[in-house]
Amino acid sequence: MRALTATRRWAALTATASGLAVLVAALPWLRGDDPARSVLRARLGEREPDPAALAAVRSDLDLPADPLQGAGQWLSRAVTGDLGRSWVDGASVADTLTNAAGVSALLSGTAATIAAIVGVLLAVPAAWAAAGRRRPRAGYAAAALAALPEFVLAAVLITVVAVNWRLAPTAGWFGPTHLVLPALSLGIPTGGLLARLLTTAVEATAAEPWVHTWRAAGSGRRELATALLRRAITAVVPQVAVLFVGVLGGAVAVEQLFAIPGLGRIALHASLAQDLPLVQGCVLFLVVTGVLVGGLGITAHRLLIGPAGQAAGLIPAVPEHRHSPYAVPLTAALLLTTVVGVGLLRDAERVRLDQRLGSPSWDHPLGTDPVGRDVLAQLAHGAILTVGTAAVVTVLSLLVGLAAGLRGGTARTGTADVLNALPPVFVGLVIAALAGPGLTAAALAAALVAWVPLAVHTRSLAEEVRASGYYRAAELCGAGPGRLLRRHLLPAVAGPVVLHALARVPATALTIAGLGFLGLGAGHDSPEWGAQLAAAVTYLERAPLAVLGPVAGLGLLGVLAATPGSGLLTRPPGRLLLRGLRPLHQR
Repeated sequence: MRALTATRRWAALTATASGLAVLVAALPWLRGDDPARSVLRARLGEREPDPAALAAVRSDLDLPADPLQGAGQWLSRAVTGDLGRSWVDGASVADTLTNAAGVSALLSGTAATIAAIVGVLLAVPAAWAAAGRRRPRAGYAAAALAALPEFVLAAVLITVVAVNWRLAPTAGWFGPTHLVLPALSLGIPTGGLLARLLTTAVEATAAEPWVHTWRAAGSGRRELATALLRRAITAVVPQVAVLFVGVLGGAVAVEQLFAIPGLGRIALHASLAQDLPLVQGCVLFLVVTGVLVGGLGITAHRLLIGPAGQAAGLIPAVPEHRHSPYAVPLTAALLLTTVVGVGLLRDAERVRLDQRLGSPSWDHPLGTDPVGRDVLAQLAHGAILTVGTAAVVTVLSLLVGLAAGLRGGTARTGTADVLNALPPVFVGLVIAALAGPGLTAAALAAALVAWVPLAVHTRSLAEEVRASGYYRAAELCGAGPGRLLRRHLLPAVAGPVVLHALARVPATALTIAGLGFLGLGAGHDSPEWGAQLAAAVTYLERAPLAVLGPVAGLGLLGVLAATPGSGLLTRPPGRLLLRGLRPLHQR
């Protein structure tokens, strides 16, 4: 049985990777371009190639006649380690990827380390409060950091630290000093998201029965806080793996701003130039990395659970329902609603070139953007597009993530880990090839990757529930898969995953904004926040409010997403445990 399961799993992974290879090979045909014409365009710029030059390129590069033929040729060579040569400059794809992978691995590893440090430091107060029988405070600071656009933070660091203070290089990759600012740009927002997950896990862990036992045995507050934090990290470890791979493949905007020759930047340029061998090599590397890191995350999760995961030693938490102070979220909601309400009454499309980059005034309370449009009006109209789109994407991702994470018996690497390795930019390129760039294409690209972290989180929590005594007792009593899912798995898992989804609303908005920043989302004349940032980030010093407006909006959105839900979101129904232990004929 195990051999059959392993065979099916590897077959699914192989099919997913092969499907991605075919999809990449089909990019020119999806875009309606001739591959030979794309190669010559990349080589010659705007010059129109003649038929003889096109025929020479087809013969020289052995260009495929259709996507299936191209994918078959590439896969047969990739098995032997031959990734081919670049269509544009003729360089070895394997050599190019080796250099780029080293750069990206160092950058993402440093950023992940910074994220882990920031996340743990921000979660320590929550563990300390829980150890003292107090409800952990909502991680509003962590939520605000998680909502900070990476490319905006990078632009601020370049402007302030590199240009004004001259404490670091502005761009390039020539030594350790060039690593600091890009790693901080990627690590700090990721650390905020990690802290949100840890805070939620600490709150759930504090209600587990072993905590009461430790208190009764006289354990000190510091010892208990350390144990709570370690137990919370257990549930979040697979997410750290997801975050690492996400940083590895999703740092395109930061690599662009700092001119770093990493995988993300190379994949973007290769995609735009239709350099398919290089794009396919990038996808292969990211897929293999996603599978390996996903497997390591699952292994670490099981090791941290320890013997409890094999002996029904886990007992699900039933947290006490405590009301949290709502002053901060209410203030954030009131401020955001007021800004949107006032801004919607103003004209967001009127262009006044004579008032471009204007300072705040009575007519324009937040100033004007690079083409003279009112920033307040742009901010309000953009909120409808950005927040509304992110909310819809999050709901769809939550449903898919729950369904995918609850499917199957035990956690294992699979399609989710493969798809997690793909940067949203690559997905955005494929969607843009099919439907053209736009807000809808960016939303679809975000949805195709946003469900993966939720599925991994669900998968980890579901494995812990399946290892609990009450779940195994219900199985012994004859409960079927459907009843186990409805009465035990879903109620215990849904709460934390819903909170995780809420925490990811700003992250989804950032994904859409990042695609717009790279020209794959809403157009430059759209009030969508990403398009606003893309247009204004160059003028950060002259008109900071044009950048700070969308950033503040994302921060307020993050604070609202960090608001603790009712007790129903973090606990199973009160009678769940008793029903799980009763014989079926008594239910």
